[in-house]
This record gives sequence, C-alpha cells and structure tokens, in this order.
Amino acid sequence: QVQLVESGGGLVQAGGSLRLTCAVSGRTLNNYGWFRQAPGKEREFVAAVVYSGQSTNYAYYADSVRGRFTISRDNAKNTAYLQMNNLEPEDTAIYYCAARNGLDHSRRLADFGSWGPGTQVTVSS
Repeated sequence: QVQLVESGGGLVQAGGSLRLTCAVSGRTLNNYGWFRQAPGKEREFVAAVVYSGQSTNYAYYADSVRGRFTISRDNAKNTAYLQMNNLEPEDTAIYYCAARNGLDHSRRLADFGSWGPGTQVTVSS
C-alpha cells in the first residue's frame, strides 16, 4: 500500500516562494504528480514527473504554472518536490500529492490512484 504525506504549505505574500514536499512510503511508483483545489473549484492538475529509468525524469506542467513552478523527485528518498516561485493569489489552494504507475503524461485525476491528505497554500496580495 502506498502512503503519501505532503508538507511545506503555508502563508506567503504574492511574489514569494514555497517548496512542497511529498514523502512516499510503501512502494516506489514511476509517476508522481501535484494537483490543487481552490475553494469552490474542482481539483486540477498542476505538474507531474515521470521516472522512466536510467536516471531520466520527465516533467510536465499545467499552462498556468509553467515557468513558475518546478517539479522534481529524489528516487533514492522516494520523495517528490514542487518548487513554487512568483506565487500569485490565484495559486491559493489545497495542494495534493498523487502517485501512479504509468509512463504516459496523464493529467487526469482518475488516473492517479494514491493521494495524500493535502497541504494548504495561501498567497496574500
């Protein structure tokens, strides 16, 4: 059974940065992603990183965060990270880490079978 726990959320001013961490235990999966859910909105894809072997990671992003957010993973620690720079009030949401086995670049919630409880990120203007 895979367990995911997020950390690193908090309150930051617009233009600031935060780094989220997702600690994964139980199994190592090859696709780790981040999603977010703002109040009154549906959960949406943010970014994901696929490990395809031979130390090769492939990252893909939602258009709204590309260039500001960077996803990475440490395979030795079985941990994923989301570095968020130049944060905007629109980035305020609960951020969830998710995991799946799959080499395709899916952005669909339904394709990710394991989820963490989430961490709150609040960006003030």
